[in-house]
Amino acid sequence: MSVFGQSLSFPPRVGADGRFVWSSGEDNIREAIALILKTEPGERVGVPDFGAGLARFLFEPNNVATRASVRDAMMRALVRWEPRIALESVEVDADPGDAQSAIATITYRLVATDARERIGVSVALGAT
Repeated sequence: MSVFGQSLSFPPRVGADGRFVWSSGEDNIREAIALILKTEPGERVGVPDFGAGLARFLFEPNNVATRASVRDAMMRALVRWEPRIALESVEVDADPGDAQSAIATITYRLVATDARERIGVSVALGAT
């Protein structure tokens, strides 16, 4: 097992051998980040506060104030639910190709190795 842990892959899938696919290492952390950001509070039976709650922004205008709120929600959720990373920044900008989306760039360091990582996530919003 890696220093980052191991869990079922996200999204869950079955491999060629007919067994569930597991993820580990940096992939496991990226999948955990996606899981946190895609989960709405109340969806997990044993952990009702888990998730970032980004669906609440779906019909909000795609403006600076909404993108700042999205950034804050992402930062709070990642700091709370993913202890394997040290969050450096979350930047949320309008998607130049889609007026109803924003692009979040998440920069973090892996606590176990101090390696720096960056991922991008699309967030659905309302029109400008």
